[in-house]
Amino acid sequence: MEEDKFGFSYEEEVKHAVQKFEKMKKNNESYFFDVIEFETIIDYYIESNNSLKAFEAATLATNQHPNSVSIQLRKARVLLDKGKAVEALRILKMLESIEPGNHEIYIAKGTALGMLGDIQGAKKMFDYSLTLDSDDVENILFSITSVLQNLNYYEHLIPYMLKLVEMEPEFNAHLYDLAYAYEKIDDFQNSIIFYQKYLEEEPFSDSAWYNLGIIYNKLELYEKAMEAYDFALAINSQNTFALFNKGNILSNLERYAEAIPVYHEYLENEPDNFEAMTYLAECYEKTDEVIIARKYYQEAIDLAPDFADPWLGLGVIALKTGNLDESLIFFRKAIRLDDENPEIWYLLGKAHYAKGEKKSALRCFREALKLDVYYDEVWCDLGSIIIAEGFTMKAIPYLEHAYKITGDVPGINYLLASFYLHAGNDEKAFTHLSLAINIDKDLFSDFEDIFPPKLLTRKIKKLLKEFNVNN
Repeated sequence: MEEDKFGFSYEEEVKHAVQKFEKMKKNNESYFFDVIEFETIIDYYIESNNSLKAFEAATLATNQHPNSVSIQLRKARVLLDKGKAVEALRILKMLESIEPGNHEIYIAKGTALGMLGDIQGAKKMFDYSLTLDSDDVENILFSITSVLQNLNYYEHLIPYMLKLVEMEPEFNAHLYDLAYAYEKIDDFQNSIIFYQKYLEEEPFSDSAWYNLGIIYNKLELYEKAMEAYDFALAINSQNTFALFNKGNILSNLERYAEAIPVYHEYLENEPDNFEAMTYLAECYEKTDEVIIARKYYQEAIDLAPDFADPWLGLGVIALKTGNLDESLIFFRKAIRLDDENPEIWYLLGKAHYAKGEKKSALRCFREALKLDVYYDEVWCDLGSIIIAEGFTMKAIPYLEHAYKITGDVPGINYLLASFYLHAGNDEKAFTHLSLAINIDKDLFSDFEDIFPPKLLTRKIKKLLKEFNVNN
């Protein structure tokens, strides 16, 4: 431990100065502190994230030493920590005229400008600070990147971080920070490159593997994402985020049987997570283990009775098993909790239609499409119902009106094509079918049932053949 000429360590000096300050405050007395003592006290409170006491110390310090640049600079930093950028700028502009070669002033000034949204002004200050001390460029760059990171200016952070990586290649943490910055601006390819470089040096970083998994997931590289999560879990079995995300990927890929043990493992660590409980129940539902699914949906409801999804899940089970009255109860409960979820409105409509309540079913489908005009399953079921009930002629004006409002939505075009075909208007049928296929030809298979082969004209058959659409 390094000691000064009087035999006191730095830590003891800090402790002594802080205790003296706090004693003064407690006894409501006035003590004198020299500049070094005040610097020590203010720095201590800043590093301890105690902005209130840091501000008190800085205010007293500027009263006792109004001409001290180091004290005034610290007060400006404290003001920045408190979000008072304009007040800090007043001090910094004054200090700029006293010590124009002090790079710390310009870093603080850049911070203030960045907080006020003037990122170009901030960069100008940062760039200028780099010209003032050629022997301390690395530390200046580190200060700049720390500020930009805290202010979420990741795009502007990257050029400074690249310089820092070049100047300090031995500091692997810079690679991690650079990878994270690229991730935040959705430059996933560069983010992957720098995470991989970081992992070459720090292969046991579970957070880097986890972040890499997130990026692969966003890029829909699901196998690579799960592999990255597995590495994170091998390093840190308590990384519950990796477990949860892996379970979600497996579930979204409809690999429900594989997802079940992953969710179970997650719930062993996080037993009160009602979302995971609901997803586990859904996996059991999808694998036709209805009794177990009901059990976990109910447990999720017990944990969070105002969460709509488990009520929705119970409704789906009831609908599948033919318990229509019960399904309506569950779906209505889910709607009361989340009336902006188009899936709930859609399934409630299916339950009403299964009960023969056609008007209620159509109203629910309409609500679902208000919330998500691209909900293809709703359009498909809606078309089947309208044709089955003989409402095609009545429905055409409503669909044409909807088409004018929403534009070229595939579902509307497929329905209009079918309805005009049923009505004998072959030209309009061809026009809307052409639009629909051009937008999403693969979706035709979902609507194929409302295009009876006997109604297809030679022109429409040729269109389907040209786009390699089977009928």
